[in-house]
Amino acid sequence: MTADHEAGLLEALQGTAPDLLAYFERRVQPREDAADLLSEVMIQAWRRVDDVPSDLERRRMWLFTIAHNVLFNHARTNRRRSALTERIRQQLADEPTPDHSEAAAVRDVVRRLPEAQRELVMLIHWDGFSIREAAELLGLNPSTARSRYAAARETLLRSLELEPAPRC
Repeated sequence: MTADHEAGLLEALQGTAPDLLAYFERRVQPREDAADLLSEVMIQAWRRVDDVPSDLERRRMWLFTIAHNVLFNHARTNRRRSALTERIRQQLADEPTPDHSEAAAVRDVVRRLPEAQRELVMLIHWDGFSIREAAELLGLNPSTARSRYAAARETLLRSLELEPAPRC
């Protein structure tokens, strides 16, 4: 990397950045994404600083070529994200709906737990983590997690008016 390449790129970016930003603003929604795309162009240009053309007009076109590719990748990513979202929505729509009244009651009781207990219960019962794994995720000592879980379990059983399962 030479100082000439760096100076040339800096000059090109300073002169072209407003035009690049306008280029993106006219092509993306939400418009605020344009700033992120411009920053991606700058990052890619600096990674390839040794490839900066010596001619000022070529530098501008070089930056717009990078911008075009960044925009293409952005659009492709958005299409993939939309397709994935649609597949997940369809999968959820195709699944049978559980009995909402009982599930809603459980969710309501869980939401009323203190935050520390609530997150622990959700990690264990809804996300399938063990107490030890949940403790690790929350940055807790496993014995602290076990005592919080026991307290949460008692609260849940009382709130749902259920009998505790016999301990083995």
